[in-house]
Formats: sequence, structure tokens, C-alpha cells
Amino acid sequence: MGGPRVLLLGASMGAGHDAVCAELARRLRARGATAEICDVLTLLPPAAGPALRAFYRGTVRHAPTLYAAIYALFLSPGDGPRPGSAPLAATARNRLLSRVRAFRPDLVVPAFHLAAQITGRLRTEGALSTPASVFVTDFAVHRGWLHPGNDLYVCLTERGATTARAATGRPAAVSGPVVDPSFHRAADHSGDLGATAPRVPAGPPPVLLSTGAWGVGTHTVSTARLLAGHGCRPVLLCGRDERLRRRAARVPGALALGWTDDMPGLMASARLLVDNAAGQTAAQALAAGVPVVTWRPLPGHGLAGARSMAAAGLTTYPRDRGELLAAVGRLLGPGPERTGQVERGRGAFTADAVDLLTRPVR
Repeated sequence: MGGPRVLLLGASMGAGHDAVCAELARRLRARGATAEICDVLTLLPPAAGPALRAFYRGTVRHAPTLYAAIYALFLSPGDGPRPGSAPLAATARNRLLSRVRAFRPDLVVPAFHLAAQITGRLRTEGALSTPASVFVTDFAVHRGWLHPGNDLYVCLTERGATTARAATGRPAAVSGPVVDPSFHRAADHSGDLGATAPRVPAGPPPVLLSTGAWGVGTHTVSTARLLAGHGCRPVLLCGRDERLRRRAARVPGALALGWTDDMPGLMASARLLVDNAAGQTAAQALAAGVPVVTWRPLPGHGLAGARSMAAAGLTTYPRDRGELLAAVGRLLGPGPERTGQVERGRGAFTADAVDLLTRPVR
């Protein structure tokens, strides 16, 4: 008898949710399950998905204050009636049910907050008979993830699981982040680049600066200049933003990279990650044993996630340039602060998310 059939609901918003779904699917298939990934944006009315993605990308990049206000209004925790994503979730109802009828899953796993609203709504209505186990990819669990109709929540931290239980009344477990196992192996080969990773010249200690798949950040090039002037080799991860890569390449002593498929190799070569999103790149660094400094976090979920990671001792969160340089200095070399943060980061991976997510179908 074969394993369960699992429908994973991700979203093509950057690359983080895609990476999580790909790794969950790999683990499921390794256990004999049949796994299929669905981009929840394709379940929305025609053109709505691309428009939502473009709006999010544009506001984060060009109007961060506006995005912060939207996050505060729609997603951040708080009491009292506020607008939510229910109307948008309702538009995906029929397409998801059609996908379920075609694939016949034993379990649906939302790995994006809008997907969790869709499945929770359908479970409450009785239209979806298949159990729904939500994998929360954010370190800060905002209310967009939370719907009492879902059967189970699997979160990155105990604080997140506590939030989910309190808000939904549903069971919640803790797995830690989900990353490709090659990042865990990178921790054992520090300084040994993967065969396909871009070569970092010998010299000052390499410090990765992450801007995500879209190359989004605030004063990233200025930060690179600051770090280069204080004895570091800034390695800017510019994603698919070629304009940013060209600007960053002009920083003396820096290495500016476009999209790369060998992040484990880069992590193995790095001494530190300067991150602005508290997302998948930060999670990969934790697995690889690379200390994380959060600097100028993105508004909304980025800022909330940065605070949550710092509160858990997983990152260092300086507030000004002096604190940044001091933190970089402490974490680059050997010492108790670096060792402690690395140990806490690797200790965040407490369980296999697939074992927890599939509990409702065992």
C-alpha cells in the first residue's frame, strides 16, 4: 500500500515559499508519499495572482511605509475588528476544490498564509473533507496564517506554536525551519566552497548580504561599502536584480552576485550573513552554522520576523551603524557570542516537519 497523497500549497512570492515546498515534497516522496505542489496564486481569478505579486514587490521596494501600514492593518496581531483576506480567499474556492477532486489528496498542506485562509474557510464550510496541516514559514506568526478551520499548525518556534494554539484552538507543533539537507552539511565544511559556487577571493572574511530573489533592500550598497571599509569582504546576493548587481560590483573589495543555485556552497564559505527579511536565507544560514545579523529589515513581516528571531537568540539585531560594526566584529572571530548563536541556530531544527504535518493521516 502506497503512502499518502499530499497537496502542498505554496506561492511564487520571491523564492522562499517555493524552496520550502520543494523540500517538503522531496521528504514526502522519500517516505513513499505522492506529493504535488500548487501555486496558490494560480487559484485566484485570472491576472489576480500576478497583480498581487507585482503589488507586493512594488510596495516593498518603492513604498515600504505603505506596505508597513498594510501589514499593520491586515496582518499584525491585535484586538478588534479589522479587514482580512477572507474575500480574496473566497475567490480561490472553486479552483482549489477542482484541484482537490483531480488529485484526490489525503492531506493538504498550506505553506503560505493566504492558502491557510483558503483551506481553513473550506474546512469550516464542510466543502473540504481533506485534513489541512499548515506549515508556517514565518518566525513571527501573523494573523493571516491563523484560521480555526485548519486541523494542525506546524511552526518554527514554540512562541509561534503558542500563538497559533491561542488564536485558533487547534493543535500546534514545533519543527524549526525546513531547508535542504545540503545546508546542514555545509556547516561541516566551513570554508570549502561547493563545486558550482562562485569563487570568493582569498583575503578579508566573507560576509554575505542578502536581498532575496528580487534584490530588495534598503541602502544595501552603502552597507557593503561600510563593511568593506572595516575589514570585510562583502558578498552581495542580488537575486535577479541585475541593476543592483551592477551597482554593487562598483564597491571596492566587494563581490556582487546574481542568482545562484549553490547557496549551500556560499554558506560554507561565509563567516557571517547580514540579512533583512528573517526568511529562508536566514533559515539556511542557521542550518549552515553561519551567524546572522539582521540589518534594516524589510517592513511588516520582515521587521516582525527580525524581532522574533532576535528574541529567540537566533540573530543579532543592531539598531545603528555603530552597533552593526560592533556586532560584526564580535561575530566574525571565534568567541562565546559566535559559538552561542551558532549553537542556538542549529538547535532550532527540533523535528522533521513532515513527521508532524502528516499526523492527521496516520
